[in-house]
Amino acid sequence: MEQATHGNQRPAFRSLASGDGWAVSDVVCTAGPADRPFEEQHSLTSVAIVVSGTFLYRSSTGRELMTPGSVLLGNAGDCFCCGHEHATGDRCVSFAYSSEFLNDVSEGKPATRFRVPRVPPVRALAPLVAGVVALLSRPSNGEAEQLSLQLAGQAMRIAGGFGASPADATASAIARVTRVIRMIDNDDAAAPQDLRMLARLSPWHFLRTFEGITGVTPHQYLLRQRLRYAAVRLRTDPAKVLDIALDSGFGDVSNFNRTFWAEFGMSPRAWRSLRLVRPRPIW
Repeated sequence: MEQATHGNQRPAFRSLASGDGWAVSDVVCTAGPADRPFEEQHSLTSVAIVVSGTFLYRSSTGRELMTPGSVLLGNAGDCFCCGHEHATGDRCVSFAYSSEFLNDVSEGKPATRFRVPRVPPVRALAPLVAGVVALLSRPSNGEAEQLSLQLAGQAMRIAGGFGASPADATASAIARVTRVIRMIDNDDAAAPQDLRMLARLSPWHFLRTFEGITGVTPHQYLLRQRLRYAAVRLRTDPAKVLDIALDSGFGDVSNFNRTFWAEFGMSPRAWRSLRLVRPRPIW
């Protein structure tokens, strides 16, 4: 994601690290429903991890609702728009790559152009996403370079692994899903837990709508949001594993350990001891 104007708001860019053919930035946007999105252009291949907030991302590859934990994909030279029709603000960690860097990563093969605008919060990317989010708390050029290499390699595999998703979601459906996601991410204690009340739809209809728009079910989204929060805390906070488990919404540490292992392929203590993230292959 390159610096550009969103309505009357200009995103704040903070450089985290850079090297030969790659750069990482912390991008915070405060645009909202009153700000008109403008067409922008990816000057380099862009892969961005959504840290918080939601927005509609439109490019030549399609239209998707970007949510925390999802991965934005942008081809060099492509025009795009980011809209905040239904809620205000977002934060991303954006990686920009030169074609030469991507060709090196692909061992001389031409870098693949992305066919889709987004990858949802899938399990295979969970360790990498958590490592990128943790980078915000303690920027390190060495770790950022390692993450850049890993993300570039994964992104090129991802490019051919996901088919085009349906883009027929109505504006009202996107607005409802956005409200649900914002309530989950804000840990709104007053948020109704019953899907019928939450969505004002039948539970089955809402389940299908939510999954169609975000790429994951409401349960998967909530679970991965809690696990991502826990994983970042484990890497940046010396608190006890038990305390982090309870703070993350898990009722007991044994359930937390089992769920964490299933998502990250290792125990919470092993994850905490690793300096660099080693993501699983995408397939």
